[in-house]
Amino acid sequence: MRKIMVLGVIGAVSATLLVQSSAQSSAPATGTIKIGAITSVTGRFAEFGTQQLAGFKVGVAEINRKGGINGQKIELLIEDNASDVNKGLAAAERLANAGVPLVICEYSSSLVKAQAQYLARQKVPALVVTSSGDDITKPGNDYIFRLNQPATEYARALLNIFRDSKFKSMAMIAGTGAFEKSVADAALIFAKQYGIQVVEDQRYDQGLTDFRPVLNRIKGKNPDGVLMVSYAADSVTLMRQAREVGVKPKLFAGGAAGFALPDFIKDAGAAAENVVSATAWIQELRYPGTQKLHVDLVKALNGAEPSYHAAQAYAGVIAAADAIRRAGSTDREKVKAALNTTNIQTAFGPIVYKDFDGFKNQNNLTMVAEQVQGGKFVPVYPRSVVPKAIKFERP
Repeated sequence: MRKIMVLGVIGAVSATLLVQSSAQSSAPATGTIKIGAITSVTGRFAEFGTQQLAGFKVGVAEINRKGGINGQKIELLIEDNASDVNKGLAAAERLANAGVPLVICEYSSSLVKAQAQYLARQKVPALVVTSSGDDITKPGNDYIFRLNQPATEYARALLNIFRDSKFKSMAMIAGTGAFEKSVADAALIFAKQYGIQVVEDQRYDQGLTDFRPVLNRIKGKNPDGVLMVSYAADSVTLMRQAREVGVKPKLFAGGAAGFALPDFIKDAGAAAENVVSATAWIQELRYPGTQKLHVDLVKALNGAEPSYHAAQAYAGVIAAADAIRRAGSTDREKVKAALNTTNIQTAFGPIVYKDFDGFKNQNNLTMVAEQVQGGKFVPVYPRSVVPKAIKFERP
């Protein structure tokens, strides 16, 4: 086994990946190619950081197993942002000063927007792999690229289910963070287009723990659908309190984030049953290598189920290595030019950065929706994932 160091400024701790030495190298390695990466190893988003670290690990192992980049191994310099905007900016500055050819930016739109904009000012390509706030790539920047779906697509998938189920009304509860706001604002646009009346639109600040007053208002209005856009702890609290006060729509829908994590089912228990969530990736997708990626991610997570955040982080490593390989250099301008011509198929999905609908350098992928049925996530949308029938709360 060959030890590849994945360096991180995480106190005095650095993590290591063990990967097999490659027999496929076409040239002797002369050092390693270092790629920057930022994630939330600690802080309120650490649950997502754990998923991303697993994806990074699998991606690095795969690239190096196949010979690296022109015979050179790759190495991730991982910085912990501690789930904090200012610490994330400091991490981006350290990586820019380290001379990396690009930086893989991680979770939470409010953190990543600031990081990506800073990196763009320094002319360092920023590859966003998980954050979905529309305003990261809309209007965007020449140095910012995103391989995951924007928030608009989360809202589209869920509102399409409401429309197809002939819902006439809906209520919405969403946080005020960048991601939650993007999903909720897009949901309002789709609701208007689809003729769905929004009877409640409640936005809340981080730290709120008692949702029962707004849930009681929603109960009195008896909407067909309830859309919630919240992070991990809030998603569990919302569903438990919704069951407690007796909110009974035809369908509860979660705008990904906390609702798409495996721990949502574990922590919410019976309250999670029948909740539909948008998600960016599931093992049922028919991309080459999807099943193997799922197996590899489970191993990297020590037997735990991966969320889409892990698959996105994996894809970020693959896309970064592809761009550097085609650039034939670690020169940032050459890497940026290579990113502009990316056209690859990964186990996460195809990656082609395009300009469309006001987005710049944005990969265009369809979202998936899954529902908790019998204590497990099952796909219910779109047809391409061979969906199971949606179970509704009431007729």
